[in-house]
Amino acid sequence: MRLKKVNRHVMKIFDRYILKEHLGTFFFAFVTIMFVFILTFLTQFLERLIGKGLDFRIILEVVALQSAWMVGLAVPMAVLVSTVMAFSSLTNSSELTVMRAGGISIYRLVAPVLLAALALSLMMERFNNVLMPEANYKANALFADITRMKPGLGIDKNAFSDVIQGYSIMVRDIDNETGELRDIVLYDRGRPDVRTVIMAARGRIQFSQDYSHLVLTLEDGQIHELSLPAMDRYRKMVFARNRYVFDATGYGFERTDDGKRRRGSKELSAAELLSMAREFRMKDRMAESSIDKGIAGLRAEIESIRKRSSTSPASSPALLPPAVTGRAIELVDTMIDNATERIGQMRENRESFYNYMIEYHKKYSLAFACVVFAMIGAPLGVMARHGGFGAGAALSLFFFVLYWVLLIGGEKIAERGLLLPAISVWLPNVVLAVTGLFMIYRLSSSASGSGR
Repeated sequence: MRLKKVNRHVMKIFDRYILKEHLGTFFFAFVTIMFVFILTFLTQFLERLIGKGLDFRIILEVVALQSAWMVGLAVPMAVLVSTVMAFSSLTNSSELTVMRAGGISIYRLVAPVLLAALALSLMMERFNNVLMPEANYKANALFADITRMKPGLGIDKNAFSDVIQGYSIMVRDIDNETGELRDIVLYDRGRPDVRTVIMAARGRIQFSQDYSHLVLTLEDGQIHELSLPAMDRYRKMVFARNRYVFDATGYGFERTDDGKRRRGSKELSAAELLSMAREFRMKDRMAESSIDKGIAGLRAEIESIRKRSSTSPASSPALLPPAVTGRAIELVDTMIDNATERIGQMRENRESFYNYMIEYHKKYSLAFACVVFAMIGAPLGVMARHGGFGAGAALSLFFFVLYWVLLIGGEKIAERGLLLPAISVWLPNVVLAVTGLFMIYRLSSSASGSGR
């Protein structure tokens, strides 16, 4: 009995020692990964925020809110790096060899790491379900508020933007220092009878002095107009300088009321995502039922026409009165239009359903990735041996990239309805978990073989 207590005490010491080896590396890896993520974000967005008249606290708030999704990725990555590095260090110092020579199996050595990873996964699940949706919501709302204050911030290079109401604008290049826009294409969506395309070499968008209007100044451009729907009239005008003035209502930096903005799929908790997915699934079934009823009604109408034609005299060239024929054609056209509309609704509802279910399962799969990466990191650390930090970081990066490729590929497949969202999202976890278990088994078998 006393020997068992001693053994338990010794194992507790080993467990604490192994976890201690992980702790420092985990925080170092987490800080490093977060630094890389934040630096990448700042490289992409800071030049669009600095020098635009924004309060520095607003910029700090943007960075803080955007860091939420970074944490969701950085924690599993840090688990993988720390596990690889810790077991690599234990192997290089022969401590792991001594422990295994003392009769401690590799499974027992990995157990405390898996338990710690499981506890971390539970915390990440709460983070993904509670903190991250709110942070994403507030970040997107803040970006929308900033865009209303600085309309030029809402324009991205080589992408159409609706920052100007009634127009779609795309620019090839933006000078963030002067605010000048280059190679501008502007579509006027305000006139349904005329398609108007405005092209200009240079331009600038800014407020009037009293901030009551938004002024778009274009230089060295052309205006192309085409009448619709006949497309029989075309007009081209050339200008050296032209100004467009729009009402600035809705612009100016004001905090959006949290209750007035609709949340996107990344701004909802798991329960809210599941509720939305069920709602779209119900709409999809209703649209499908409506199509079935429409087809049944069409078949009944066709059968009715056939019965009428069979009762008409065979010598009559006109089997049905014109009024009946016209009504039948009108009814068929109506049913076809209704079926086409319902099919479009079904497609939209299914896409929304898949999107919400993908995000629902990602809440849990990304959190559980901590356990998966700990499971695969331990044997990788033993195999890395003399490679040190470089080998450990390289192996960690490879498996994380593999995980991310499988996850993104699975999402794309699920969005098309080719695979269930649950399978596509959880498949990377399953693949890496099976790989990790197999490698642990191989290490255990090799140790047993060498012992014999």
